[in-house]
Amino acid sequence: MTDNTSTPSDEAAQNATLQKAVIVGMQPGQAKRVIDEAARFARLLRVPLVVAHVDVTRFVTYEDPDGYVHSAPIDINFEAGTAEFEAVQSEAAAALDGTGLTWTARQLVGDPALAIKALANKLDAQLIVVGTRKRGIGESIREFFTGSVAARLAHRQHRSVLVVPLEEPVPDSQPEIWTE
Repeated sequence: MTDNTSTPSDEAAQNATLQKAVIVGMQPGQAKRVIDEAARFARLLRVPLVVAHVDVTRFVTYEDPDGYVHSAPIDINFEAGTAEFEAVQSEAAAALDGTGLTWTARQLVGDPALAIKALANKLDAQLIVVGTRKRGIGESIREFFTGSVAARLAHRQHRSVLVVPLEEPVPDSQPEIWTE
């Protein structure tokens, strides 16, 4: 089941059915291993799975008392965030087809760690699942300025955070993790 919730009342009703869910943060093209691990824990805990994609090209302008978030684009090309969310929904549907899990996809906006934290609070989530970042100089620079989403989640809220490796482990004989 997928739903990109369009009205405040729909979102409030859906939130009631998603209490105690497992939340997985996803990006287009992310390793399937991340959603597989999230699905495994959702099955073990017998709870729904919420696939969350954060559109970093938008920011929160205000939030209604019922929790509905209004946002505005940073860039006038807001089609990019929509396309990314559609890709995430498609990848999630392919990965979760036939699992029997109750799941939904949510488009969040703004800072990834803060957006996922807010969703986890709304749903009283049991677990947050995220992938590690890819190795490379570009990702190292991005993380220097924005910080690790996993680390920020681990330090800014009380829920357990499962960090799933995206790539093969770096051998112990390799002194540097990011060689590029």
